[in-house]
Amino acid sequence: MSWALVPAAGSGRRFGGETPKQYLHAAGKPLIEHALCALLAHPEVEGAVVALAADDPRWPGWTSLHGKPVLTCVGGGERADSVLAALHALPERVDEEALLLVHDAARPNLRRDDIEKLITAANASADGAILAAPVRDTLKRADTHARIASTEPRAALWRALTPQAFRRGLLQRALEAAQAAGVIVTDEAMAVERLGLHPQLVEGREDNLKVTTPADLALAEFLLRQHA
Repeated sequence: MSWALVPAAGSGRRFGGETPKQYLHAAGKPLIEHALCALLAHPEVEGAVVALAADDPRWPGWTSLHGKPVLTCVGGGERADSVLAALHALPERVDEEALLLVHDAARPNLRRDDIEKLITAANASADGAILAAPVRDTLKRADTHARIASTEPRAALWRALTPQAFRRGLLQRALEAAQAAGVIVTDEAMAVERLGLHPQLVEGREDNLKVTTPADLALAEFLLRQHA
């Protein structure tokens, strides 16, 4: 069985406005509810730990969803701090070999088939696995004046998505090593890569988008209503 970790302590400054983006509504529910329900609806996911900002006034107070436990803890200033806090808040019975799925709170359109593929790949890989999508657009490198400096080859480039799945012991060791080195990792795979390991890339759905802008929110609303 697996557990989900959901870092949700961020303020969503890039989105703008007073409401952290994980609490913005799409298709009648906050984004974080869509994300948690997608994870907990999967039979292999036993429960979730959500890392929240201290004294978060918007947290609805869920203690279970889909009949499975939802635990909370206080997160940190960086994503990795929140994931580490969630790791420490897991029940004692979740051992070092348990598979953990780390998922963005503002990524509401996660589908069951992607979770299936990810869990299968992560169980087969000692280094873990992440959902990702091949880069399909032409990439341009800019100079300091926002002019095109060069066209970059896109072959072998992927966009990292979530969930990202790692065994508990490995994930904790990787995040603690990055923290001790003063390295701010932008996702869990980056921390694992620093150990010299190579997580498996699992091609996921392109519509598993992370809400970062108002346009993303409108698209998420459309996608969620299409699947309702």
